[in-house]
Amino acid sequence: MADAKTLYDEDFVAWSEEQAAALRSAAHGGSNRRLDWENLAEEIESLGISQRSALRSQISRIIEHHAKLAHSPAVAPRNGWRRTIRQARLEIERLLEDSPSLRRDVARLISAETDRSIKIAIADLEEHGELDPATLARIRATTYSEEQILGDWFPPEA
Repeated sequence: MADAKTLYDEDFVAWSEEQAAALRSAAHGGSNRRLDWENLAEEIESLGISQRSALRSQISRIIEHHAKLAHSPAVAPRNGWRRTIRQARLEIERLLEDSPSLRRDVARLISAETDRSIKIAIADLEEHGELDPATLARIRATTYSEEQILGDWFPPEA
């Protein structure tokens, strides 16, 4: 149990996955304890899933605000967009400290969230009359690297 305790302290997501598997294994092994094994396993597993969801949400926020910084001519909201990016990066740093195994998901989540987040940025920019056809084509073709999302990088301003 000391190993599980250490894993709990060092990587919560890995711990939740391991514990869910252990519960399912105990259920299939015919434990005589009257527990709702499968639902217990699902609930513990969902704790790790919520961490992954939080990571996804912060990555999405960064992508959306990077796109706005890169393609909006507006002056006033820029500092707020940069502040939002810095806050999201800090939250990601905390998530990865608590659950280092989430790092393996970062590149996949960036790829998965780019189109969705760009669509939100496009809708916001269109709402303010800030997109012409050429800018729209450029913003739709935008991709981001892990370093651009997690590092200190900010896009060149429009």
